[in-house]
Amino acid sequence: MWDSATFLGALTPKFYVALTGTSSLISGLILIFEWWYFRKYGTSFIEQAEGGAAAECKVWRNPMALLRGAEYGRLWTAARRAPLTYYDMNLSAQDHQAWFSCGAEGPAEEAMARAWREREPAARVAAARAALALRPDCAAALLLLAEEDAPTVQEAERVLKRAWRAAETAWRAHAALGGGACARRDAALLAHIKRRAAMCARRLGRLRDAARLFRELARDAPPALHALALHENLIEVGALRSSGAAGAHQAPRRHVRAPPRPPARRRAPQRAYADVQAVVARHVDAGAPRSATLVYTAALLRARAAAAAPPRSPQELLALEAIRRAIEFNPYVPEYLLELRPLTLPPEHVLKRGDSEAVAYAFFHLRHWRHADGALRHARAALAAAPRHGCVRCADRELLPAHHCAAAGGRRAPALLPLAAALCALTALLALVAHRWPHHAHQAARAAAAAAAGLHPARLHALLAAV
Repeated sequence: MWDSATFLGALTPKFYVALTGTSSLISGLILIFEWWYFRKYGTSFIEQAEGGAAAECKVWRNPMALLRGAEYGRLWTAARRAPLTYYDMNLSAQDHQAWFSCGAEGPAEEAMARAWREREPAARVAAARAALALRPDCAAALLLLAEEDAPTVQEAERVLKRAWRAAETAWRAHAALGGGACARRDAALLAHIKRRAAMCARRLGRLRDAARLFRELARDAPPALHALALHENLIEVGALRSSGAAGAHQAPRRHVRAPPRPPARRRAPQRAYADVQAVVARHVDAGAPRSATLVYTAALLRARAAAAAPPRSPQELLALEAIRRAIEFNPYVPEYLLELRPLTLPPEHVLKRGDSEAVAYAFFHLRHWRHADGALRHARAALAAAPRHGCVRCADRELLPAHHCAAAGGRRAPALLPLAAALCALTALLALVAHRWPHHAHQAARAAAAAAAGLHPARLHALLAAV
């Protein structure tokens, strides 16, 4: 039978010296790599390794992405700041090639394949114009021009309507021939054009038309576009209707005295909130992937229901618990809702449970939280009781523009990290010396022990306190 006492008694001091040196060397290398990784990427490698396996923490297409020419381009024109990163635009190019390509050979299709691959906006627009010259009814070329070349939302909507007619005609023609890859491509292109047209209607303040188009798309969209999360567009439009706010590009109204509203119109915000609650409940029950829009909208509905309740009532406790669960899902959102951090334009792709998703949510939903009485107060109370979130993930730094990451800052590398690595390296070096020259190491240890014995405890305590 194996005897542990015999085994441990047979181990020589050299084994313990070698074990100490090896473990100290490995620990020092890990600490040095952690320090280098933090200095280079601004995040902890150990935290990334622990939390990087979560299935929800992956990059998704942003369903609320803006128009590049009419909206993103305004930031570059006004402040000379790039609104999108090349990594984000490259992901969009891959999406477009996967959705709008079917392998059909033709001059217009080749020009559009080249347009999706181009890196510079001017080259993409030129390739789209070349495809449109080869085939005037090329819906993909019209879509790209509406996205990147139209200077205003009104102009983008006009080009999208033209692309809508061209895509619907092509889809009907290919469907009559028996379907196939071209019919699936045309169906995906038509659904994408309708979605962008609905977003233009939302920008222009036509919320009823936008909600109708989003409902039709959620019902009839092809399977290739199910990952676009159209229910988030429906939730945002419904919350906008309930808050009574106009679109971002709606023309100002004259200061005239409005006639009294009938009771049915006064109940419109309540009906819109009921629609939003129904959409949230339906997708939560259906097992839709969780997102900041779903969890924070559910928390907002709870906070709105608790607005008229007395303090410490069951409604208020339920609202605080819902906000706490939302903060646990994405801890970056409350800082934008409470305006503790500056906002920027949302990227075209977001990292679930990351800073980029928080920017995309707060950019469109901050007004809804402001409009709901007591919602921001409950969010502030829940944030004060929540633990401090970690640093920004690497994928967020690739998706968010550089000026926003610089303004957001990040955690500094722990000051004692290089010191701990140096101590580990020193321990490994001493173990190596003791293993190679045991007699000299023994004499040095005895001399150090004698010097330490003669040191006054008060001075030793002061030295340790200073360290």
